[in-house]
Amino acid sequence: MRDFPALRAQWCVGPDRRRRWPARAPWRGEGAEPPATARPPWRSSLALAVFQVVGTQFAAHGQPARAHLAPYGYALLLAGPALLLVRHRHPRIAVFGTAAVTAVYLAAGYPYGPVFLSLVAACVAAVAAGQRIAAWSALGLLWLSHLLIGHWLYRRLPPAGDGPAAWGQELGIAAWAVAVVAAAELVRVRREQWARDRAERAAAARRRADEERLRIARELHDVLAHSISVINVQAGVGLALLDQDPEQARTALTTIKAASKEALGEVRQVLDTLRSSGAAPRSPAPGLDRLEELTQQAASAGLAVRVEVAGERTALPPGTDLAAFRIVQEALTNIVRHSGSRTARVLLRYAPGELELWVDDDGPATADGPTGGGNGLVGMRERAAALGGTVEAGPRPDGGFRVRARIPLVTRVNREEV
Repeated sequence: MRDFPALRAQWCVGPDRRRRWPARAPWRGEGAEPPATARPPWRSSLALAVFQVVGTQFAAHGQPARAHLAPYGYALLLAGPALLLVRHRHPRIAVFGTAAVTAVYLAAGYPYGPVFLSLVAACVAAVAAGQRIAAWSALGLLWLSHLLIGHWLYRRLPPAGDGPAAWGQELGIAAWAVAVVAAAELVRVRREQWARDRAERAAAARRRADEERLRIARELHDVLAHSISVINVQAGVGLALLDQDPEQARTALTTIKAASKEALGEVRQVLDTLRSSGAAPRSPAPGLDRLEELTQQAASAGLAVRVEVAGERTALPPGTDLAAFRIVQEALTNIVRHSGSRTARVLLRYAPGELELWVDDDGPATADGPTGGGNGLVGMRERAAALGGTVEAGPRPDGGFRVRARIPLVTRVNREEV
């Protein structure tokens, strides 16, 4: 979240605390520095200054009729690159300044050459900064200046004896100006495309991080909620029977020890996965093959679970197997915590291309029963949705509670094989 001084610097906030228009246009370009802190591009400006001076000296050999380069001419050749130092902070000043310097250079009768490169660089910077009108106006003013110099003012300006310019040359200059604008627009479009690509990559990275964070939160919730529920029930039993039936209390404590050990092992597995960058977990993730352990833990908490399998049992992809196990685990945990029923039924139905899970209890719900918006139900829906499935949970007409999950198999298997 941005701090308040930065937010206030961007938005003008009046006494009525209403947000108004920004005091100035934001810096254009993803990841670029704001105009107030951008470093002057002195390397490119220096390189362009050297190229203009050396290139103009070579070009002067083929133009003996033009005026000889004097110190004033060299100063004009260096003035354009000097103005480019502010092209990021003040693009309009740079583009109009280089256009004016180029017009003065032409009016002085100096040789044609790379003097126009400063104006090209300034136009590209101005268009990239969103100052299209300034760039087009500067090029138009330079073209009009060349028309005046070449057709009306040439008698009063150096070099002596210079004649009027050919009108065909003016068409070439106009085409050159259009080409400069088109190149500047192309650079702007490419920069915006790069900025969009960077923004999309950053958004995708944030989405992946959020999804991974949610996955870890679901995993920890499912592990801890189930184990702690068993521990809570057995701790209550142990406390109640500590004096009356020490042997039963010992059994409860044994169950607490086993449940806590299993919870610590699964939490350690999740943490090891987080610590090892890019490495697969050392131990396999739990699946429906551990459903018997799950029912035994539920039985130790006083819940008798009957498991039924319909259809031909097939091997499941690891992700689907883990999701199915966690959904059943969370459904049984909710029965232990929120239902007065001491029996539950789990149905695994293997259909062509689909796994269907049914977890039923006869109720009634306790005072702290689920309302449908807990983290457990949300986690079950998220797990199924990540695989293209659905989860429905709610009370049954006869007073019990039902969790029904559908997870597709064919599409998921094909994706993992690819």
